[in-house]
Amino acid sequence: MTNIYKLPLILELQPEGGYTITCPLLPNLITEADTLEDVIPNVSDAVSALIEAYQDLNQPLPFVLQPIADQTILWTESLIPISA
Repeated sequence: MTNIYKLPLILELQPEGGYTITCPLLPNLITEADTLEDVIPNVSDAVSALIEAYQDLNQPLPFVLQPIADQTILWTESLIPISA
């Protein structure tokens, strides 16, 4: 079963290339991606690790880390790169 989470992400372009990704609602969520295509898989890995850390520490998950309920209509914003 795959859980879906709705998180605001901030992508900061790095001078050497790639992005640093943070979430204003989860200060402990910090990851990087070399390309836009790498953002979602890298954030997914970081969120999984963060959830595991909360569980290992027997701490309750922040509300924002509650999965979206099944049958929910989702609104999403995405970055769509188009070569000119």
